[in-house]
Amino acid sequence: MVDRTNLPPLAAIRVFEEAARCKNFTLAADKLGMTQAAVSYQIKILEERVGAPLFIREARGVSLSEIGNVFAEKATEALNILNDAFAEAKGISQQTLAISVIPTFATNFLARKLGGFQMENPNIAVRVEVSESLVDFSASGFDVAVRGGQGNWRGLASHLLIPTRFTPMLSPDLAATIGGVHTPEDLLRLHILSPADPWWNRWTAAAGLEGTDLTGEVRQHFGPQVLEASAAIAGQGVAMLTPAFFQDELKSGRLIQPFGLTCEDGSGYWLVFPESHRHSQKIRTFRKWLDIETQDWRT
Repeated sequence: MVDRTNLPPLAAIRVFEEAARCKNFTLAADKLGMTQAAVSYQIKILEERVGAPLFIREARGVSLSEIGNVFAEKATEALNILNDAFAEAKGISQQTLAISVIPTFATNFLARKLGGFQMENPNIAVRVEVSESLVDFSASGFDVAVRGGQGNWRGLASHLLIPTRFTPMLSPDLAATIGGVHTPEDLLRLHILSPADPWWNRWTAAAGLEGTDLTGEVRQHFGPQVLEASAAIAGQGVAMLTPAFFQDELKSGRLIQPFGLTCEDGSGYWLVFPESHRHSQKIRTFRKWLDIETQDWRT
C-alpha cells in the first residue's frame, strides 16, 4: 500500500505550480484569486515540507531553483492528470476538444473530414485554431496539436499520422506551354516555386538530376503547402507538394503529378499532446478517428 501521509496540502501544490508558470507571486495570486501574501504563505509551507528553497527571490520577481524546476514539471503533470480524471468523473471531459493545427493539414484534411468526427461523437465539441507556431499547452488551453517534423518535441507524446512524401506538381496549362512534361528535365524549363526548399534537391537527385542547380531561380518561399499549391494551380510555377493533401485537385485536373516518383525526408505529420494527457478519453477518441482516416495515406 502506498503511503501518502507525507504529501503536502494539495492547495499548496496548486499555488506553487501556478507561481512556477508565472515566475511572479503577484501575477499568480491574481490568477488564483488570492492575495500575494497568501501565495507566499503557501509557498513557504511547501518549502518547509521539502526542506529546500523552491524559488530564488530576485529584485524583479522569482525564478525556480534547481529543485523547484524538477518539482514544477512533475507537479504540472500530476495536476493535469488529476484535472482529466476529475473532468471525466463529472462527465464534462467530452465538452470541448481544442485543436491547434498547421495550415495545410487544416485546409486539405481536417476541414473536409471533421464533420464526420463530430457526427460520430456528438458529445465532443471541437475548437480549431490554425497556426504555424508550436503551441504552449500549459498556457494556451489546447488539448492537442497537429505539427510537421521529426516527432521529438520534449514533454509531448507524438503520434505519427502520415510520413511526409513529396513530388513536383503543376497546372496542366503550365505544362502545355512546353508541350507537356514528359521527363524530369522538362521541369527545369519551367519556373520553380520555392527553389530553396531542400525537398527539390532530394527529389531531383532521386530523379537522376544529380547536381541540378536551382540557384538561378527567383528566391521565393511560400511557406505552407496550401499557399504554394494555390500558386501552382494559378499557373505560376512548379510546386513540390505532398500528394495526399491534394487528391481533390488532382482528380479535378487543377493540378497534375507528372511522375510517380515521391521522396521522403524522415519527417511526418504528428498528433501531439502533453504526456500527462495521454489517457484523456477525448484525445484517445480523436487519435483513433485520425488513425482510421489517414490509414490510406500511410501506405
